[in-house]
Amino acid sequence: MTGDADRGDGRRKGGLREDLLRHGVEIARTGGPDVVSIREVQRRSGVSNSAAYRHYADRDALLAAIADVAAAELTHRMRKAQGQVDEDLPPAEGARARLRATGAAYLEFAIDEPGWFAVAFRTERATKNRADSSAGEGKESDPFRLLGCCLDDMVRAGTLDAGRRPNSDIAAWSAVHGLATLLNEGHLGHLGIEQRQAVIDRLLEIVEMGMR
Repeated sequence: MTGDADRGDGRRKGGLREDLLRHGVEIARTGGPDVVSIREVQRRSGVSNSAAYRHYADRDALLAAIADVAAAELTHRMRKAQGQVDEDLPPAEGARARLRATGAAYLEFAIDEPGWFAVAFRTERATKNRADSSAGEGKESDPFRLLGCCLDDMVRAGTLDAGRRPNSDIAAWSAVHGLATLLNEGHLGHLGIEQRQAVIDRLLEIVEMGMR
């Protein structure tokens, strides 16, 4: 692409889309989805509105791309938490520990990065990998699918009956996401650090026990 989309500031050709997205991700991190706008990202990138709109047709398209980035970061942190579980644990115990670690990482991300968390789950992602989607595209960066893999591991390890597997991922996700929302935006935002952690630990314990 030529013209004001790529001129003047040393930006490599074709890099404006990534530059706009980078600024959008920064804005969302500090203010959540409500403050993201095409006008602000184009201003920070130093280009015209017309140049920005060549890459993102509207605000929803930009938010969808930001949601992909936020979901990928969340999934990365969930995978990292799973990797820290002791590999020498018996299969059933290890599978349950990975489920708890996954939930803990989800809640930690929600608390540490409320702006990204809000974008990831209030906005339709560009890859459209929602809980009701069967498409395989982008599943490596889909936190819901990663949760499903945890439950599949529990079935294989014999700690979750295969007959109880259907919809267990939605139930577990709803519980953890509900607590995250209450802590960030609801009536539990006043909790101190120690009480908040105690509530998180208890919820994860309940979820894990309910899967047995």
